[in-house]
Amino acid sequence: MEQRPLGRTGLQVSAICLGTMTWGQQNDEAEAFAQMDLAIERGVTFFDTAEMYPVPPTPETQGRTETYIGNWLESRGARDRIVLASKVTGRSPDMPFVRGGSRLDRKTIETALDESLKKLKTDYLDLYQLHWPDRVTNFFGMRGFEFDSDDDAIPLEETFGALADLAASGKIRHVGLSNDTPWGAMEALRLADSNGLPRAVSIQNPYNLLNRIFEVGLAEIAIREDVGLLAYSPLAGGVLTGKYLDGNQPDGARMTLFGERYTRYFTPNAEPATRAYVEIARRHGLHPAQMAIAYCLSRSFMTSVIIGATSTAQLETDIAGAEIALAPEVLEAIEEVQRRYPDPCP
Repeated sequence: MEQRPLGRTGLQVSAICLGTMTWGQQNDEAEAFAQMDLAIERGVTFFDTAEMYPVPPTPETQGRTETYIGNWLESRGARDRIVLASKVTGRSPDMPFVRGGSRLDRKTIETALDESLKKLKTDYLDLYQLHWPDRVTNFFGMRGFEFDSDDDAIPLEETFGALADLAASGKIRHVGLSNDTPWGAMEALRLADSNGLPRAVSIQNPYNLLNRIFEVGLAEIAIREDVGLLAYSPLAGGVLTGKYLDGNQPDGARMTLFGERYTRYFTPNAEPATRAYVEIARRHGLHPAQMAIAYCLSRSFMTSVIIGATSTAQLETDIAGAEIALAPEVLEAIEEVQRRYPDPCP
C-alpha cells in the first residue's frame, strides 16, 4: 500500500483510509473487527472515525463506533500500527443528545476529546478534526450562501486555542478540518501563522466523480499549503458502483435504508452521469468502484481516500482500487462525462 505524507507533519498515511461510520448501525462489532483485520492485512495504516458515529446518529448508538475501535485496538495490541483520526461534532441543534447540540468552544472540545480517548482506549489521537464549522456556512451539499450577520459562531481563536492546549498536553498530535470552505481553510491557516496556533494538516471533504467541487477553490489551497484532502464518499455513497441504476434498491444498502439523508446523490443528472461512468469502467475492463477510487487517488491534492464498507467483500474490492493506474484514454473519457454533467451531486 502506498504511503503518503500527512501535510507537513512527517507522518505517513496509507493512500486508503478505513472509514468507520457504518459500525454500530449497519455493522455489528464482529463485522467491524473483521474489516479492521482485513484493512491491516492489506496495508491500510490509517483509520478515521468520529465521536458522533455511527450514521445516522441516534442517542442510543452515538459513540458506538469509537467503542468498537477501542475494543479492537486493545484486543489486537495494534495502537502503534495505525494513524488514528477522530472528529469533534460541530454545531448541531438537531442532535441535542451530543452535549446539548455541541459547539466548538473550549469546554466542548475538551469534553469531547476525553470521551473519545476513553472509548478508543488510547492516550492520544494522531489527528483530531473539526467535523464541520461552528459558523453558518455551506457544507453537506448546501448551495446559495446567505451571510448571517447575527451568527454567534465560536471564534476560531477559541477553537484552535483549545486544540493548542490539547496538543501541548500530548492528547492530540495534529489537527485537521472537515466539511470546510476555502475561506475557512485560509482563515484557520492565517490564525495559525499569526497566533502560533496548530496548523491544519488536512481537510476531510467529499470528493468523487459526481462531486468535484473541491477542485474549484480548495484544491489550490491543499497543494500550496500542504493541507491535503482526505476524500470521503469517493463512491458517492455507493451510487458510482451502479447498483442503484434504474431505480434498484438493494436490500440492506445505505441508500435503501437511509436514502432520505442522501438526496444530493439523486439529482436529475446523477443517473445519466453515473451510467456513463459505469459504461467507461466496463468498456475498459474495470470495476466501477475501483475506477472511481483510482481516479480520486490520481489527483495531486489527494492525501488519502476514505473507504467505508458494510462487508469485507466490498472492502476487499475497494482497497484494490489503490493498485490501479488509469490509462490516459480512461481519464479523458471521465473528463468528457464531467463536461457533459458537471458536478451533478455537490
